[in-house]
Amino acid sequence: MMKSKSKSNLVLSTLLLMTILVCLGYGATSVEGRELNKPPKGFVALFNGKDLTGWKGLVGSPKSRREMSKEKLAEAQAKADEDMRVNWKVVDGALFFNGKGHSLCTARDYSDFEMLVDWKIEKGGDSGIYLRGSPQIQIWDTSLRKVGAQVGSGGLYNNQKGPSKPDRVADRPVGQWNTFRIVMRGEKVTVYLNGVKVVNNVVMENYWERNKPIYPSEQIELQSHGSRLYFRNVFIREITNELNEQEEADGFDLLFNGADLAGWQGNTKGYVVKDGMIVVEPELGGGNLYTAKEYGDFIMRFEFKLTPGANNGLGIRTPLNVNAAYE
Repeated sequence: MMKSKSKSNLVLSTLLLMTILVCLGYGATSVEGRELNKPPKGFVALFNGKDLTGWKGLVGSPKSRREMSKEKLAEAQAKADEDMRVNWKVVDGALFFNGKGHSLCTARDYSDFEMLVDWKIEKGGDSGIYLRGSPQIQIWDTSLRKVGAQVGSGGLYNNQKGPSKPDRVADRPVGQWNTFRIVMRGEKVTVYLNGVKVVNNVVMENYWERNKPIYPSEQIELQSHGSRLYFRNVFIREITNELNEQEEADGFDLLFNGADLAGWQGNTKGYVVKDGMIVVEPELGGGNLYTAKEYGDFIMRFEFKLTPGANNGLGIRTPLNVNAAYE
């Protein structure tokens, strides 16, 4: 990301993109009164209210799944899906877990996102939501004082170095619906419970590999913990190319809008926009891509990802009539 001393500040995001915690009206209130399982604008439904389409059973951990062969993983996934269909059902437009079996997982992985979900537990209930395959945003009956549940739901329960408890209790009584709004951006998580911010931009630690940061992309899981559970209105909005509040306050601007190459010049045929990313396509010509505007002094931030054997770079104050890599 770039911050210009001349007040011409900007942000460029390439393959992994800048994101934001967007404050929507939805996050400030519960979803009571809204049409069941219909996503608000900008979100998509992870649960269609009818069946388990888009979900799969749990196989091990992110680490153990990576270590499996393709064949072994497929075999284990088939067994997990069978278990899922036995113990997770759709009842009255809600996902219902009978207290047996294992967690329910999204069929695909997610990186940065905003998630909305209603949840309900019964007396003694204990559950959670795994983000990027890691535990967890805690859900529990606050009367379970022997295990510390009086602190309330929403905390990053498995954190050891950073905060693990919510800032305040915002749970509704057992048997009533609660609403989470969860924003994950990079390693940090913010959680609203029933419209109350209970976790503010806290690093989520990697439970499976404590010496590593949280995985950049993994599945989301609705945790099973031996108690009957209910989930509905499960929505997600993937976050790409947006400034956060601090970046806006610091005067940054976006160089890449996540949709097209507006504001860019050069070989716009060799660079394409895919899934909110600028992707170099060598077979289309490669070459150089330049900002349409020139800059003097600045601070720049951007994210990138290389494929094996890739060679690339960033030209600074580069004239259009020279080879940016060598002149």
